[in-house]
Amino acid sequence: MTADAPTNSSTGSPTDSPLLRAAHRLATDLLAPNAADVDTGTVPRSHLDALGQAGLLGLAAPVADGGSAAPPRLQRRIAEVLAGADAATWFVGAQHHGPVRLLADSDAPARAELLPRLARGELLAGTAFAHLRRWPDRPVEAERVAGGWRFSGVAPWYTGWGLNDVFSLGGATAAGEVVFGIVPARVQEGLAASDPLRLAAMTATRTVRLRFDGLLVPDSHVVARVPVDRWLHTDRRNTVMPNPAAFGLVATAVIRLREVADQTGLAPAGRAADRFSERLERLRERTDRLFDEVPPDDQHDVRLAVRAQVGTLLVDATTALVVAGGGRSMTLTDPAQRLAREAAFLLVQAQTRPAREEQLRYWADGPGGEPDDDRAERPGATSTGAGDVGGTP
Repeated sequence: MTADAPTNSSTGSPTDSPLLRAAHRLATDLLAPNAADVDTGTVPRSHLDALGQAGLLGLAAPVADGGSAAPPRLQRRIAEVLAGADAATWFVGAQHHGPVRLLADSDAPARAELLPRLARGELLAGTAFAHLRRWPDRPVEAERVAGGWRFSGVAPWYTGWGLNDVFSLGGATAAGEVVFGIVPARVQEGLAASDPLRLAAMTATRTVRLRFDGLLVPDSHVVARVPVDRWLHTDRRNTVMPNPAAFGLVATAVIRLREVADQTGLAPAGRAADRFSERLERLRERTDRLFDEVPPDDQHDVRLAVRAQVGTLLVDATTALVVAGGGRSMTLTDPAQRLAREAAFLLVQAQTRPAREEQLRYWADGPGGEPDDDRAERPGATSTGAGDVGGTP
C-alpha cells in the first residue's frame, strides 16, 4: 500500500484516505462490537492480523519496503479511531510501530529479513524500552561481547506477550550508550516472562515482566546504538505530547453520552456532550499545531500544559458517561466503565515526572477544576523544567 492520503495544502490534514476509511470499517465492524469481550479476555491475534491486512501495521514503514509511509497527522487520526473502538487492540498494535521505525532507520542485516514482513503485517512486533527512562539506573544492561551484545536485567512492562512474533529490546551500557536489538518474542535461553499481569485496565493486552539473563543478540539484529542523552532527548519530544488515543476515547464517550440523552431524556447529558465535543476540537487543533508547526524542541511547557488539558477532558468525558448511565455503568458489558478504566490507563501511560507534575498542577491550580483554556497559549506559563529533566516512569 502506498502513501495515498490527499492532504489539505495549508494544514497537511488528510481529507480522504483509504487507510483512514479502512480504520473506520474495522472499528465499526470488528473492534467496537467485540470490545467488551476483549476487555474481559485477551486481544485475539485475528484482530491484529486484520489490522495488518488493512495496511494499518505498515503506517511507519517506507513504501519501498511494503509500508505506506503515512503522514504523521494521518497516523494520529487512525490511532484515534482504533483506540476509540477498542483500546486494548489498539495498544497492542501500537507497539508494532516502534520496531518498524528502528528497522527502517537501520542498515543491519535484520532489516531486509524482517521489515517487509512487519510492514505487510505478516509478523507482529512488540517493544521493551520504557525502563530506559530511569537512567542513570540501568534496569536492563547491555554489554558488548564477541559477535553481539548480551542483555541482563528486568523490563517491568512488556505488552503483547504471546501475540507478538518479535520485539525490540533496549538496554543501556555502563558508558552511557543505548543499544537496541530485535529479539524473537518467545522464552529462550536468557529470556523468561512472568504470567500476564492483572491490571485495573487493559489486562487483555497480555502485559508481562521480562527477565533477561545474558540474552545474546547477534550483531545482525542490533538495529540502533545512540548516546543515552540523545535517546532521552528524543523520547522527551514524545512524552510531552498528548496521546492521540485520548481523543478517540473522548469522541466515543461523547457519542455514548448523546445516546444516553436521547434514550433517557437527560438533557444535561446532551449539553455535556456538546461541551466535551467543543473542547475536543479545540485541543485537537492545538495538538496538531504543536506536532506539525512548532519545532519539536520548542514549547515543551506548552506541550505539557496541553497534555494536561487533554487528560482532564478525558477524565471529565468518561466520568460523565458513567454518571449518566447510573448503576448499569458498573456492569462489565457496559462501555462506560471500560472507557473510564481505559482513561485512567492513558493518564499514566508514557508518564514522565514532568507530565505527572503538570497534570497534578493543572488540577491543583485550575479554577474550580475547569479547564483554563488560555493557559497553554499564555507567555510565561509556569515552567515544569521539562527542558532539563529526562523524567522517570
